[in-house]
Amino acid sequence: MAIGLVELESAGESVRVVRLARPDRLNALSIELAIELDEVLAAVGADNDARVVVLTGSGRAFCSGLDLKDYGVIPNIDGLSVHRIASRSMRVYSQLTRRLRALPQPVVAAVNGPAYGGGMCLALGCDLRIASEDATFNATGIVNGLTSTEMGAGWLLPRLIGSANANDLLLTGRRIDAAEALRVGLVSRVVPAADLLGEALAMAEAMSAYSHHGLEATKQALWAELEISSLDAAIEFEDRNQLMAGFTDNLPEAIRAFDQGRDPVYRDDPRRDLFQVPGPVDGPDGSGGGTDPDDEGPRPA
Repeated sequence: MAIGLVELESAGESVRVVRLARPDRLNALSIELAIELDEVLAAVGADNDARVVVLTGSGRAFCSGLDLKDYGVIPNIDGLSVHRIASRSMRVYSQLTRRLRALPQPVVAAVNGPAYGGGMCLALGCDLRIASEDATFNATGIVNGLTSTEMGAGWLLPRLIGSANANDLLLTGRRIDAAEALRVGLVSRVVPAADLLGEALAMAEAMSAYSHHGLEATKQALWAELEISSLDAAIEFEDRNQLMAGFTDNLPEAIRAFDQGRDPVYRDDPRRDLFQVPGPVDGPDGSGGGTDPDDEGPRPA
């Protein structure tokens, strides 16, 4: 369905496509678009049937960053000082990174064309990034007299591509093409422009066949472990995540499917065999001298 500046559509039962829809402005971030994007992402996050999200742009750009000619005004500013208006305006943009991270579903950025400034930051906030051959990336803030560390870029980019490459992009403001983005690890795949959305949807559809719980838990763990400071703590965290997944019927279903030569169907149902009470154990004379689990002991006459 179309919702003004952002379009939301379903691709099958479990994949949602969120598309920035200001192609005449190369999908530049205005206040209105940022607010609407946050609302649409929140709605997708609450969609219990959605397992994977694809974020892309309309026309020939992913997102060209802040709209310098028509950035709009935040709502509800009556009585606010200029400083408070400015601070709230910044939050309208920066909250998008938090929103993408908080979504339970993995988000695939299908980067078509330019991803500049805030547009590159949107891609950084996604869990996976694939690019068309004509995609370009740029940290525009430094070029426009501001800083390039916006919307979490100064935290995310060094962790993604290393400090040397991140510093190169954030301090020089130079543009890089899709081939270099792939080389430094900014994106994981580069495909012809005509194949980009199809590749992203195929990736999303393949992931959506996995356990919904498994996808959510893996995404949450990957983000959380960026902030865990030791290997031991990370392993303890992962052990508990894996233990929770082990209480579902998913692993037995994977074994059954393998044995039967079919694809598994994961429903995240509780694994009931873990909680079955053992039957009576025979005594030495074969008389069934074990303890009855329902026997509560002698009863008063």
